[in-house]
Amino acid sequence: MNPPIDPVALVTGASSGLGRGLARSLAGEGYAVALVARRESLLDHLAAEILDGGGRVGVFPADVSERRQVRRAAQDAEAQLGPIDLLIANAGIHVRSPDLRVMADDVEATFAVNVLGAVYAVEAVLPGMLERGRGHLVCVSSLAAYGGLPGSAAYSASKAALTSYFEALRIELRTSGIDVTVLSPGFVRTPLTAQNAARRPFILECDDAVDRMVRAILDRRRAHSFPWPLATLVRVGRLLPRFLYDAVLSARR
Repeated sequence: MNPPIDPVALVTGASSGLGRGLARSLAGEGYAVALVARRESLLDHLAAEILDGGGRVGVFPADVSERRQVRRAAQDAEAQLGPIDLLIANAGIHVRSPDLRVMADDVEATFAVNVLGAVYAVEAVLPGMLERGRGHLVCVSSLAAYGGLPGSAAYSASKAALTSYFEALRIELRTSGIDVTVLSPGFVRTPLTAQNAARRPFILECDDAVDRMVRAILDRRRAHSFPWPLATLVRVGRLLPRFLYDAVLSARR
């Protein structure tokens, strides 16, 4: 099927970090970009940059953990920019638990943004994609989805759920004309990782990570995990006996 002449991408969590970088890069690739996040002032600054570069952009403030807000943002984006061809479900938070406390509120908040925020976004854009017979759903997961990380139980679990959800969608939509891509970066230098004092092996600069992700998106890859040394290590970790996995991860703290 021929690609749309004037494609539209909706990016959640576009106010900073990977989301901001992805929005800018996609605008450079010819996408009209719908910016979705809570911090409207940051979205306005990004929109001004994209407009200065000759791109098309719209600002649609929303808290992705609120289903109605996500639906309204998608509706307003399509009314202003046109049908959404590409969803980048990027919004995410990381609440670190450095001690032995398990705070249900933290887990609930993490899943509300990292998992349900993506589900709400899919719910908002998928019917239109199905009607048109084309589209692309992308989630920004994490290598943390491959196994539980100490101090990051809620984050690891949320990314595992996100990955599984989009992988299931990919199979269910395989004959629909809609592609699904799961992006699983390792450590990336962003405001989110700056909150985490743990060691971050093979950490990437944000621009480097964005370049890798955009290439995978444009190639419509099913999945892309990077950087390869860390991706290889986490895959091997899944095969380790649990006592060895526990020992290795305990030493990392």
